Amino acid sequence: MTTKKHKASKPKERAKPRGRKPATRWSQEATEHSDALDLEHDVFTLNDPKEIAASLKRSADQSHRRKSDPYRSAMSMLTFYINRAGTNLTKKHKLVLERAKDELRKAFGRPAKN
Repeated sequence: MTTKKHKASKPKERAKPRGRKPATRWSQEATEHSDALDLEHDVFTLNDPKEIAASLKRSADQSHRRKSDPYRSAMSMLTFYINRAGTNLTKKHKLVLERAKDELRKAFGRPAKN
């Protein structure tokens, strides 16, 4: 009985768009046009965690389109941004955004994470 040897398959390459502008990423679209919150322009580029938290709290409190409570909407948007920006964030700015989570908890009177 003979066994057949299988060729190792090559990974498929994605087709590159020719002459077209790259499509907007869904995460960028979600951040810019979220139904949950109307964010202030460039809120995630601020360098002060308190300012980021205050802006997110303002946006969440003023929004009438969100589906959950203001705290959850604001924290979700911040976490979403951190996760989507991922490796493109500098360590310094990621730390600022993580501290903004703590400030957001304080602003909404929630207990701090350990």
